[in-house]
Amino acid sequence: MKLAMIGFGQAGGKIVDKFLEYDQRTGSNIVRSAVAVNSAKADLMGLDEVPQDNRVLIGQSRVKGHGVGADNELGAEIAEEDIDEIQGAIDNIPVHEVDAFLIVAGMGGGTGSGGAPVLAKHLKRIYTEPVYGLGILPGSDEGGIYTLNAARSFQTFVREVDNLMVFDNDAWRQSGESIESGYEEINEEIVRRFGILFGAGEVGGDDAVAESVVDSSEIINTLAGGGVSTIGYAAEEVENANSGSGLLSRFTGSDDEPTDTANTTNRITSLVRKAALGRLTLPCEIEGSERALLVLSGPPQHLNRKGIERGRKWLEEQTGSMEVRGGDYPVSDSQYVASVVLLSGVNNVPRVKELQEVAIEAQENIDEIQEQSEENLEELVEDDDDELEPLF
Repeated sequence: MKLAMIGFGQAGGKIVDKFLEYDQRTGSNIVRSAVAVNSAKADLMGLDEVPQDNRVLIGQSRVKGHGVGADNELGAEIAEEDIDEIQGAIDNIPVHEVDAFLIVAGMGGGTGSGGAPVLAKHLKRIYTEPVYGLGILPGSDEGGIYTLNAARSFQTFVREVDNLMVFDNDAWRQSGESIESGYEEINEEIVRRFGILFGAGEVGGDDAVAESVVDSSEIINTLAGGGVSTIGYAAEEVENANSGSGLLSRFTGSDDEPTDTANTTNRITSLVRKAALGRLTLPCEIEGSERALLVLSGPPQHLNRKGIERGRKWLEEQTGSMEVRGGDYPVSDSQYVASVVLLSGVNNVPRVKELQEVAIEAQENIDEIQEQSEENLEELVEDDDDELEPLF
């Protein structure tokens, strides 16, 4: 799947940078074009892979390149005001070569949280290609203002995109980790999962052909109903017969012969279960998911149609959905068999409900503090006898 990626804000820019690095490392060629948009000049300068010409600094007349300070209303305003500058960078994207736009943004901050929904609305008005969002939820320990930002951004973003894929930092931060190393690992996890998903179906001249092809249309159809999506992932190391050595190749006698069918089938079905019931990018109950897509990747001799069909059938039973697609993505030189499960249209998501409740409480607290602050100021400067005249 060929994507035009736009990283909005600090987190969005870093993740798009990571996707470009992943592309170079794996040769997956997912990112056809990449743009980074920010109101903070330092964040744009800190990127390594996004081309200089595709780094767009917005809001210079308002915030002078210093960011919006977690004010996502201001983030939305400057995105509206400078939409032509953003469009200028997007005009360089060969849109006829991309399958979809993907806007990546952290939802707890200011620039991405406020600006990403504005950009999504703009792109949907102009282009016929799908516009997806990848939203990163803040951890619950990051503070009330970030939770409030995320709750407001979430409900706006999900309305403006064709589908909102979500990654919840709260479910992934390790206790005792430094913030920097924590986010580094989280970004790696995001890119790995979405990289395998979007890389499916890309076959080069020397690549093995899939038993059951997954291409961009399968992904687009799974995301087509809108709403919120989450991704599960599980992988297992295997001995690759293509190395021509080791126990496995001695048993099979040939690089091209399949490994034991029963073992292969059992491994695949086990990985599908682990992916769907393990740690999802957005934890949720999988029952009631409207649509699902299963992608198996790994050395071709470790993939088979029977295992994929059995895994797909199990997913149908667990989700209750009749729209479960599945297929494989052979990677000849891989040492792993990996399963990626995309669940789209999920609705039983405790984290989102909790986010909204905390945000409402934070909003009430902010209003109370504001009211109290005004009263305190009145008391401080009060002139009971009206002896002082104001300057104007």
